[in-house]
Amino acid sequence: MASGSDRNPIIIGGLPSQVPDFDPEETAEWLDSLDAAISERGRERARYLMLRLIERAREKRVAVPEMRSTDYVNTIATKDEPFFPGNEEIERKILNATRWNAAVMVSRAQRPGIGVGGHIATFASSASLYDVGFNHFFRGKDEGDGGDQIFFQGHASPGIYARAFLLDRLSEKQLDGFRQEKSKAPDGLSSYPHPRSMPDFWEFPTVSMGLGPIGAIYQARMNRYMEARGIADTSKSHVWAFLGDGEMDEPESTGQLSIAAREGLDNLTFVVNCNLQRLDGPVRGNGKIIQELESVFRGAGWNVIKLVWDRSWDPLLAQDRDGVLVNKLNTTPDGQFQTYATETGAYIRKHFFGDDHRLRRMVEGLTDDQILHLGRGGHDHRKIYAAYAAAKAHKGQPTVILAQTVKGWTLGPNFEGRNATHQMKKLTVEDLKRFRDRLHIPIADRELESGLPPYYHPGKDSEEIQYMHDRRNSLGGYVPTRVVRSKALELPGDKAYATAKKGTGQQSIATTMAFVRILKELMRDKEIGKRFVLIAPDEYRTFGMDAFFPSAKIYNPLGQTYESVDRELLLAYKESPTGQLLHDGISEAGCTASLIAAGSAYATHGEPLIPVYVFYSMFGFQRTGDQFWQMADQLSRGFVLGATAGRTTLTGEGLQHADGHSQLLASTNPAAVSYDPAYAYEIAHIVKDGLRRMYGPDSEDVFYYLTVYNEPIQQPAEPEGVDVDGILKGLYRLRAGESGSVPAQVLASGVAVPWALEAQRILAEEWDVRADVWSATSWNELRREAVACEEHNLLHPEEEQRVPYVTNKLSGAEGPFVAVSDWMRSVPDQISRWVPGTWQSLGADGFGFADTRGAARRFFHIDAQSVVLAVLTELAREGKVDRSVLKQAIDRYQLLDVAAADPGAAGGDA
Repeated sequence: MASGSDRNPIIIGGLPSQVPDFDPEETAEWLDSLDAAISERGRERARYLMLRLIERAREKRVAVPEMRSTDYVNTIATKDEPFFPGNEEIERKILNATRWNAAVMVSRAQRPGIGVGGHIATFASSASLYDVGFNHFFRGKDEGDGGDQIFFQGHASPGIYARAFLLDRLSEKQLDGFRQEKSKAPDGLSSYPHPRSMPDFWEFPTVSMGLGPIGAIYQARMNRYMEARGIADTSKSHVWAFLGDGEMDEPESTGQLSIAAREGLDNLTFVVNCNLQRLDGPVRGNGKIIQELESVFRGAGWNVIKLVWDRSWDPLLAQDRDGVLVNKLNTTPDGQFQTYATETGAYIRKHFFGDDHRLRRMVEGLTDDQILHLGRGGHDHRKIYAAYAAAKAHKGQPTVILAQTVKGWTLGPNFEGRNATHQMKKLTVEDLKRFRDRLHIPIADRELESGLPPYYHPGKDSEEIQYMHDRRNSLGGYVPTRVVRSKALELPGDKAYATAKKGTGQQSIATTMAFVRILKELMRDKEIGKRFVLIAPDEYRTFGMDAFFPSAKIYNPLGQTYESVDRELLLAYKESPTGQLLHDGISEAGCTASLIAAGSAYATHGEPLIPVYVFYSMFGFQRTGDQFWQMADQLSRGFVLGATAGRTTLTGEGLQHADGHSQLLASTNPAAVSYDPAYAYEIAHIVKDGLRRMYGPDSEDVFYYLTVYNEPIQQPAEPEGVDVDGILKGLYRLRAGESGSVPAQVLASGVAVPWALEAQRILAEEWDVRADVWSATSWNELRREAVACEEHNLLHPEEEQRVPYVTNKLSGAEGPFVAVSDWMRSVPDQISRWVPGTWQSLGADGFGFADTRGAARRFFHIDAQSVVLAVLTELAREGKVDRSVLKQAIDRYQLLDVAAADPGAAGGDA
């Protein structure tokens, strides 16, 4: 193995390839041969020879990487740059004022007694990228449509607030409320883009890194979907996503690039702020992140525009007839470019230009100060404008703009390009003075030396402010702005739910199929049917939803250009440009991004959509929980179905498919209204109420999570006079005990309700126990309501004390109380505090495994016989039965022998 010193890093596609050189002399001969070919026969001949060598290498099965990156220079040549229509002098003044106010806002937030912090450096590097967009490209919503959808980089929020302050959209008092949302209410500002915190300002939450990119891709796709289906005209909307180069390491950032290319989303532009730094240090110190990302995006089918150097490099590149400068740019790693951003002009002259006489000659007429100010393209308004214009004009592909910047740009030598700059939040007086001088802000020294540094506003009637208003008026209004224009939907009546309430008689179906039947009826409704957006990760057949294929069809902008292998079948796979089903492949992250985009369409485009996302419950809140928080923050609405739920219900699949905890995870999301229904009629009432709460006159910013199962059971008809209020609040008495002299209560949810009913029968017939069975449709909602009662009582001791619903509901019911479900015990244990009596819970704690349903339930001791034992145990503890019966029950039902259990029903994927 060659040592580190023997390994010569070859930068290919932005990546250093650490290839050991075992024969440097032979290497030199090959390179000399190439140089000779170029000198004697020209570059075209050399290119031909290289291509033939690559071809022969592949013939001989020598692995050769594809060259997917271009030279480390701007994609758009100077001669091809369009006319810049703005007033660059005024725009520079605007940008300087914005820069100042952003930094001052964060610095003031660090004042003694507050110390809530903030980030300065990200916006400092990307300020010009935003400014050109605000002045020339970002469309507002004043024309009545959705305008452009802009995913702002989360850490850049201070700059967006600072610009809004100049436009009198935010006050100085509000800037001083940065990161003090409650203590400075109503003038507090959220730390990052949080629509739930600032529902009239922010549209898209982006600071959980990686969710902005995937969210933008699926937002662009949703725009096309809505237009294709005739729901909204989104043809003028363009989606912009501002990202960090370090952020691109998140799998969600690049994991779905292919869908944007495959569907030709030319309504989408990524702007990657390549300041070459992560939060702690270089992104690719030994490599070149722009080159690497270029390779990734080109390989995925995107249009790539590199914006690397500002206009000061143009004369030097014009002199570079033999390519020595370009070669130097190509081979200098990012870590060194970061160092150049922190060093003097003399250092750059020596270390960048000094090792080749041709390079030295290029800059011999430049002073050290001029060399120091050879800048990055992401700070040049004209270069940025050219890149944005090219991105908007490009057709057939999404575009990524890779813009090189300097982190902490203009903030001074203590910030610019420093590894620690992301964590630096406060400028000293000397920092402020240097910063002020560099930006030409008219603030006197004494104002910086006494107290907090002041904000700067040139005046409402100043040329700069009038220019800003004029530009925004011409582009359709101010951004970011969130507007809700949608109206309440006319929802279907009871008829749509009648079939579900009738039950299935002798037919056995799972609750997943029960939900699908309800959905089928709702999709026939002339008012809301077309607004349903069905989403599944390549599991429509598993969930019994293939019946939608022939009628609703699968959305594909290209249609179906092939003859389907199952075209003769009734439930053939059918794709259509106007299809209603979103089939996002095996990607829960992609599906959840579709869910979020559809669920917020009521605000984004003023047209409500009703997304229904169905997935293996194990792969929902566990795998994409961060996106469900994004969904809550974005105020998205819709139905989320955790299908094949439960730890023992999905037989044969084993540990990684056995969900016994998603209800507990869902309980942590304040926007998730969670239910675990047992029967079709319960689902009918829950869905009806969900539509009312999310799409009715007094709509709420929540989403519904229902766990449904794949175990077929006979769905009973709705009982006469059923307690609908109890179904919706989370608990109702399903069946009172009819025989037996010793009272008890059994609470069950979902697929466990039939076990509880069987336990009720056994207890009455064999042990003289009269047990009532309660259906707990939502442990989570019961707890949430009880917690709200306790909080009110804590803060209002002088008022009549509220009693939780679960306590009221169970008052008068003689215990003990035994709870059972196919979840871990923590799920029902959420309500134990408020149950008026002795409590015991049974649950599937631990890892799941592959076996029969009966064996799994016996193993976890949650089957009917185990419920019987639990009830008897609690009765014995209370002295109502003799303890000797416990051993009798264990022996009678062979509860210690997993193999003795009835295997139960098999199959039933849906």
